[in-house]
Amino acid sequence: MNWIILIIAGIFEVAFASCLGKAKETSGSEMYYWYTGFLVTMTISMLLLIKATQTLPIGTAYAVWTGIGAVGTALMGIFFFKDPVSFWRIFFIVTLIGSVIGLKSASH
Repeated sequence: MNWIILIIAGIFEVAFASCLGKAKETSGSEMYYWYTGFLVTMTISMLLLIKATQTLPIGTAYAVWTGIGAVGTALMGIFFFKDPVSFWRIFFIVTLIGSVIGLKSASH
């Protein structure tokens, strides 16, 4: 169950990074809405990470949470923020995914 909580925490990490990206693109009151979304999703992500680390090893949980956030944010950048796509960028995203899967497989 805590692995599911950790994955959800990682998804919220992607959400808070995406809110920062959207806040950068906007101005006025809309910008503050995105910053509010950032604060809410960051809080949820951290609380879920705390919950997951109650039974999972902290090093593994943090690495998996960060990996989910890094991969998810990179993909959000490509699909929604028009970040550049190159062979090496995709290669290292796939490498990160493999590392996250390896960490989960190696932990008990």
